[in-house]
Amino acid sequence: MSHHIDFPEPSMIAVNGIELEVFEAGQEHAGNPIVLCHGWPELAFSWRHQMDAFAAAGYHVIAPNQRGFGHSSRPAEVTDYDIVHLSGDLVGLLDHFGYDGATFVGHDWGANVVWSTALLHPARVNKVIALSVPYMERGEVPPVAFIESIVGSDSYFVHFNRQPGVADAVFDANVRQFLRNLYRKNEPVAEPEPGMPLINLAYAETARGEPVMSDGELAVFVEAFEASGFTPSVNWYRNVDRNWEMLEDVDPIVRQPALMIYGARDTVMRAPNLEAFVPRVEVVDLDCGHWIQQELPDEATRVILDWLQRQEVAEKS
Repeated sequence: MSHHIDFPEPSMIAVNGIELEVFEAGQEHAGNPIVLCHGWPELAFSWRHQMDAFAAAGYHVIAPNQRGFGHSSRPAEVTDYDIVHLSGDLVGLLDHFGYDGATFVGHDWGANVVWSTALLHPARVNKVIALSVPYMERGEVPPVAFIESIVGSDSYFVHFNRQPGVADAVFDANVRQFLRNLYRKNEPVAEPEPGMPLINLAYAETARGEPVMSDGELAVFVEAFEASGFTPSVNWYRNVDRNWEMLEDVDPIVRQPALMIYGARDTVMRAPNLEAFVPRVEVVDLDCGHWIQQELPDEATRVILDWLQRQEVAEKS
């Protein structure tokens, strides 16, 4: 069974001082780019159900393995994974292809990067589509302390920052078990029960919920993380307080048209006042857990393409 079922061969593209492993579809639609940004711990392969459909709808689809993932560069410094670097990589991709701007789609951490890119490089982001993770208002307190005050130090978000290297080593030692237990339908991704941090999924013999993907698909993720290890991608979390500082003087309003897709069974925190910061947002709920575009691929694709079509009609009128 081929691991790369209907998935394009990648190219290595130099951007922003590093190299990204990039997958494309619909190159014949040059001039109409859509950039797909995966979350953690994922890959561009997370968009395997969407790429052909978006290409068929007339888009040049660009799906990178972002820095720290797959065969993309894995810089050693923790600070090389801050939001200025991550959003700079996306802008570098636009520069590489000669695009002024693009529609950006992000799931999970990818959504966070896309929201931030809309703030840091507003002229390069035409539209924002976010799955699972909404735009979050920049609070008065740095995020790690804020999350700790709400859910305690058991939160993986806090653990990754307070105990560097510990979680990475556990994940590296149990790659397949961790990912198999994590990628489940209709299940919360974070803390299944109080005091049960995400890290425990690496030890669990069984997991609740149906698998999100086939064994062959899972093998693509397992192979990639066995090769890269988890430290580079976990380093994204180790920059959340730094990112908070970097965004202090940036205009916090996302002015682009935006689509926010929540999984109704996801435990990711909803934004209480999304419209105040993203005035042109439309919100859609799908009946699934965290891995939205993999759990409900047809619905997610349809919602996104319907919204894009309506935006285009509105732009022409």
